[in-house]
Amino acid sequence: MTKTDVIVIGGGAAGLFCAIESGKRGRQTIVLEHAGQIGKKIAISGGGRCNFTNLNTTADNFISENPHFCKSALARYTPADFVALVEKHGIPYHEKKLGQLFCDDSSRRIIEMLLLEAGNAGVEIKCGSTVRSIGRSEPGTSAFAVKTDAEGFVAQSLVIATGGLSIPPLGATDFGYGLARQFGLSIVEPRPALVPFTLSPAVLREFAPLSGISLDVTVACQGKEFRENILITHRGLSGPAILQVSSYWRPGLSLSINLLPNHDAFELLREHENRDISLASFLGQFLPRRFAAAWCALYSPSRPLKHYTPAQLADVAHKLNRWQVTPSGTEGFKKAEVTAGGVATTELSSQTMETKKVPGLYFIGEVVDVTGHLGGYNFQWAWASGFVAGQSV
Repeated sequence: MTKTDVIVIGGGAAGLFCAIESGKRGRQTIVLEHAGQIGKKIAISGGGRCNFTNLNTTADNFISENPHFCKSALARYTPADFVALVEKHGIPYHEKKLGQLFCDDSSRRIIEMLLLEAGNAGVEIKCGSTVRSIGRSEPGTSAFAVKTDAEGFVAQSLVIATGGLSIPPLGATDFGYGLARQFGLSIVEPRPALVPFTLSPAVLREFAPLSGISLDVTVACQGKEFRENILITHRGLSGPAILQVSSYWRPGLSLSINLLPNHDAFELLREHENRDISLASFLGQFLPRRFAAAWCALYSPSRPLKHYTPAQLADVAHKLNRWQVTPSGTEGFKKAEVTAGGVATTELSSQTMETKKVPGLYFIGEVVDVTGHLGGYNFQWAWASGFVAGQSV
């Protein structure tokens, strides 16, 4: 059994960052990663350019059963701190929109930066290490015994940074949740987040042929509203606004979509109520024409505007500004960018990410019930939660 100070299980963003901070403090730190290489999720993020943080990060950009839990870590390690690290390594980056920062080059630059920092901090990274068991090294002791297929370790501090269930092809598993349960910790039921929606067959019949069409809209669910694009897909709806609102959606709930966010649809229709132009053709001036025709086929058979009564125009306008769509489901963890839910924050110290019941055991990153909005926020949570744990282990 190899003795060390700290074992970090998971070589993603949070795990590597925690290990770096731990190593900087002179703690002998080993990272165990079950995949053949570290940072697979980092590599594909941001379309391969890694949306590594968001300048506008606040606690309001995160979802948790305790919305205040993330504040301490986010205050102690800020986007400016990570930007300073990126600049120290000479990595060129740009702000795309809404505070989202991306690498100019490949996301590989961020992975190389983390590996260099880890090496400088004396961190040992072992890829291809599948953990088979975790327990106490001896009855009555506080040390942890960790066994992989090939070797065993004993450590005073154990950090779980194994992520959630999203994107199984990259190696996502429920390891972290199982370990939490092993030590008697509560779990908030994991669910797909930042995920596309599927639609009923009746709606898909009209909209599936429009796959690829994008619209600038406002989407609302459970009191949360997002103004960005939505994308029609062959299975339903995607795009930034849909991914954002999906984190708040629950089965059976409807989405309210404002198809004309820059207009009061009733005033717009009343201005043209005496015209001979059909509703579909009129809406085609504000929406993609094929979408306008399909929408009318489903919700308001198109005829000349002058043939609508004021009450009928009001009904059409209401549907345009508050189009009610009830998804049949989501595309699940396979297409989800992150996992919502996870280890309950009531089990953890917000200052250190250490479990209250099991001294020396820490959970960080996506495995915890803290989920960011789309746009670099989940990376900032990984850096921040990893940083505070790394200061404590």
